[in-house]
Amino acid sequence: MKNVFKIMLVVLALCAFTIPANAQQRKNGKRPSTEQLAEKQAKHIAQELCLDDETTAKFIATYTQCQKEIMASNPRKRFDKKQSRTEAQTDSLLRARFDHSQRLLDLRKKYYEEYRKFLTAKQIERVYQIEDQTMKRLTERMQKRHQANKNRNKADNGSKDKANDKADKADSDK
Repeated sequence: MKNVFKIMLVVLALCAFTIPANAQQRKNGKRPSTEQLAEKQAKHIAQELCLDDETTAKFIATYTQCQKEIMASNPRKRFDKKQSRTEAQTDSLLRARFDHSQRLLDLRKKYYEEYRKFLTAKQIERVYQIEDQTMKRLTERMQKRHQANKNRNKADNGSKDKANDKADKADSDK
């Protein structure tokens, strides 16, 4: 389960790289692809590991392929959390989550063996640590943005409530 969580963090990290990249790409009217984001993250990790050029090339190719497979295994079916589900729907959802977790674990094992062809176990461990650190930073940013949006919405609603109170008072004075 811990490995599945790590994989999900990697996926979120890839999504988070879209934010700064989107700002640059939107000027040109283009959005970076998932492959481009994975490649950018792979280059960052390779730089952190101080890999030589040959190993960097192998790592980038393997890492981006791994990320493609992870994205392809991601179920697109989403359920509304607020919507009530039947017992059968809940069972189906849980089984789908288990299947997805197993696919992610299988991919992690597969790519561990691929990485072992050109990286040491300690280097692979460091790859996972860098991914975790990236995910933590991105999660914090997302939480800050979410909180800022929430506060902004409260402020907007508060000013609307005050305006409505003034209008009600004006109507009652008439």
